[in-house]
Amino acid sequence: MVSYRGARVTTSELPDIPHPPGLPPAPGWPIHPAMITSTFDLPGFRVVRSLGIVRGLTVRSPGVGGGIAASFQAMGGGTVTTLIDVCERAREEAFLTMMRHAVRFGANAIIGFRYDTTELAQSLTEVLAYGTAVYAERE
Repeated sequence: MVSYRGARVTTSELPDIPHPPGLPPAPGWPIHPAMITSTFDLPGFRVVRSLGIVRGLTVRSPGVGGGIAASFQAMGGGTVTTLIDVCERAREEAFLTMMRHAVRFGANAIIGFRYDTTELAQSLTEVLAYGTAVYAERE
């Protein structure tokens, strides 16, 4: 089990891949968080192999209780913390699913990382995390 922002994630089904050289250990993480970037290069590393597009997808809803609480918060104006919590959990789930997908490809890094969201219906949101899985080595 790995903890990421409070989410408990099982990584036992993941194959072991070499830890990126020169980075401190990140116990339990399939890919070191420092090896995931929105840019297309990793300073101090060279991309040896591009392994393809990886993604993590989730669809979330605040539920009946959360929707009611969010409605009351919205009436008062300001930050709607109930929906922020739903969005954060959705992003975390999509992010971790993308990491698992990359590890299955044999990656130790992800470049060009992005999030995309779509409202599918009222109170129903799709969150997609995606990037390019790569294998990188220290220069």
